[in-house]
Amino acid sequence: MDSITSIFREKKLKLTPQRIAVYKYLQSTKEHPSAEIIYKALQEDYPTMSLATVYKALKTLVEVNLVIELNVGEGNFRYDSNISSHPHIQCISCGRVDDIENVPFSDLNMRVTEFTDYEVLTNRVYFYGLCKCCRDKVNTLKTK
Repeated sequence: MDSITSIFREKKLKLTPQRIAVYKYLQSTKEHPSAEIIYKALQEDYPTMSLATVYKALKTLVEVNLVIELNVGEGNFRYDSNISSHPHIQCISCGRVDDIENVPFSDLNMRVTEFTDYEVLTNRVYFYGLCKCCRDKVNTLKTK
């Protein structure tokens, strides 16, 4: 919580209760929720907060590098408060997004420079597949 306060103070931005609520929600979950999911989760505690406010809070949190925005396709964005460089995997059936942990990608930018004349600044790595739940459903249908 201290980091968000100091970052907002340094950037001369107002730290609103709504921004804090969105950030705390993201920190409380391993899921990668959409703005709509965050909005619904916070509705009970913040009944006057609009979906537009959630979008604005997320935009600000992304701009100050407290949250990353994941483009999972078709204009669908998810949010992650784990800002360390890590890959993600998405289920092509249900859309679930998870972190992939303990797979070293730290040297990927350096390795890529051998194959291009670009100065590589950053990367986003996504994998796609079927989550266990969807895989189990498919296997159940096959056995019927």
